[in-house]
Amino acid sequence: MAALLLLPLLLLLPLLLLKLHLWPQLRWLAADLAFTVRALRCRRAVRARALAAAAADPKSPEGGCSLAWRLAQLARERPAHTFLIHGARRFSYAEAERDSNRAARAFLRAWGWDGGPGGCGGAESSREGEPTAQGARGAAGSGAALAGREGAWTSEVGGSVAPLEPGATVALLLPSSPEFLWLWFGLAKAGLRAAFVPTALRRGPLLHCLRSCDARALVLAPEFLESLEPDLPALRAMGLRLWAAGPVTPPAGISDLLAAASTEVDGPVPGYLSAPQNITDTCLYIFTSGTTGLPKAARVSHLKILQCQGFYQLCCVHQEDVIYLALPLYHMSGSLLGIVGCLGIGATVVLKSKFSAGQFWEDCQQHRVTVFQYIGELCRYLVNQPPTKAEHGHKVRLAVGSGLRPDTWERFVRRFGPLQVLETYGITEGNVATFNYTGQRGAVGRASWLYKRLFPFSLIRYDVTTGEPVRDAWGHCVATSPGEPGLLVAPVSQQSPFLGYAGGPELTLGKLLKDVFQPGDVFFNTGDLLVCDDQGFLRFHDRTGDTFRWKGENVATTEVAEVLEALDFLLEVNVYGVTVPGHEGRAGMVALVLRPPHSLDLVRLYIQVSENLPPYARPRFLRLQESLATTETFKQQKVRMASEGFDPSLLPDPLYILDQAAGAYLPLTAARHSALLSGDLRI
Repeated sequence: MAALLLLPLLLLLPLLLLKLHLWPQLRWLAADLAFTVRALRCRRAVRARALAAAAADPKSPEGGCSLAWRLAQLARERPAHTFLIHGARRFSYAEAERDSNRAARAFLRAWGWDGGPGGCGGAESSREGEPTAQGARGAAGSGAALAGREGAWTSEVGGSVAPLEPGATVALLLPSSPEFLWLWFGLAKAGLRAAFVPTALRRGPLLHCLRSCDARALVLAPEFLESLEPDLPALRAMGLRLWAAGPVTPPAGISDLLAAASTEVDGPVPGYLSAPQNITDTCLYIFTSGTTGLPKAARVSHLKILQCQGFYQLCCVHQEDVIYLALPLYHMSGSLLGIVGCLGIGATVVLKSKFSAGQFWEDCQQHRVTVFQYIGELCRYLVNQPPTKAEHGHKVRLAVGSGLRPDTWERFVRRFGPLQVLETYGITEGNVATFNYTGQRGAVGRASWLYKRLFPFSLIRYDVTTGEPVRDAWGHCVATSPGEPGLLVAPVSQQSPFLGYAGGPELTLGKLLKDVFQPGDVFFNTGDLLVCDDQGFLRFHDRTGDTFRWKGENVATTEVAEVLEALDFLLEVNVYGVTVPGHEGRAGMVALVLRPPHSLDLVRLYIQVSENLPPYARPRFLRLQESLATTETFKQQKVRMASEGFDPSLLPDPLYILDQAAGAYLPLTAARHSALLSGDLRI
């Protein structure tokens, strides 16, 4: 009888164990399902928009590229709704449509097209009898006949320039402003490719970027002209058509593009000028940050533009929201996620040319901002500001972006909440993105079965020493276990393509992995190490190039940074590895910025790292700085800092070295530096 009573319990035991094993995943099932439904609806809406554009009249704007028909649609459905706020200027969707139409006509006139007030003059009229499929072939095909009407453009100030033909690339070197948007949209409507050039580039890096994307013209801001003057001879030698986005004084040969656009009519241009032949055709170039070398021109397809229209829908942002955008428009987060995402839902965006932590909350109060898009360290800048009255009573309910560290996340929400933080992950040229739609602090997304069915990706083991994925006896990659750092990779397919970079095929070396899980498969290598915990949450671990080996162990810069950031006298830290003569691997070094009015407490710092980090991960060198070097997109300059090393005779900043025998950080004098190089000082 006792055995019979125990039998049901024995039968239920496997189910109980299964439930306990799956519970960490199942507890988030409702959130996973909700996001999946939202993603499917978004995907369906994007597909419907693409099909409608393909079936539209090729002469109407609805028959053009996704930017053209979406802006035309919003101008028709929400003409008076405010699209853009920039300082004291406000623009409705109808005004954005008209201004971008004028810009499109100014660009089209540069290659001889003159569509007239209705957009159907000249060459278009001769096309009325052609079938729709022929009319919608795209700028590279249908526009070719138009280009021949007046021949190639030649310089009005001596010498010739490369012809501005359909499908040509026009580089924009402009600050974030309404004019940037009208010119970008105008280029898209004209069937031309835009290239967003980082505004800080000059000399060699600038010329490299323009050559790499094969630019035929450059539009620059008048305020940049003085710093660009040494580059003008080289730009002219490249045969570039030079425009300024506003009035300029001499040098001659640079005409005012905005003045030319203001004389054009504001009627729509035919859609067939911009309709892509294929949804994966390149429509613009965005340059990588260049933290590990010269920037590369990442190809952005029409498909990616369509997908980015759904970004804010996935984040539960609505058309009545007001979005605060202070990110550079030449960066993917600013242009594709911020602006294109706003167009996707028809909302309002408050555009700032530069981010100001001191002005942020006053701006939010003034414009009744509800959504803030961040990147890198913007939230850290805000929590480091002294308290103000404006930070209370605001309407901000959501902060969405990437690169928010857990310690700043907690301080940000505690001080400025209640608000939700939605951390995401993605890279410009990548084919995978993640969303932390549950709000789990410190996570960048979920690795649930449902999510990976929609957006497939994997984490594979990675050898920091060789810089290559670990492969088994059959030559295939090995998936990581929960809690184990792994390289994030995503399968390349027609739905998730990798277009690579403008230039030679050597630029894509290392970005594609073959035979990952089975012979013949191809995966995109993000170059990022992530960790998936037992609940299915993804957390950023490190860049493959940032993680370094010391004493035979892998050191994650993010782990070291989190330990140091817990010290109240440190405002910012930048962790990287430096080579030390006579030692294998790289030793940890940290650039520090003090939090006013504190001073550097080396005793507390040593105690902090010795109690919270394993011996191999403890920084060997400290470098005290007034401020950290970052890119214009707020990424820390690790490669440059590592190349500068730790020689006290070459660096102006105070340096310190970990003396393990003394159990303390001591000033790195010339004598100690010599002792280190001779092997008399052990680290």
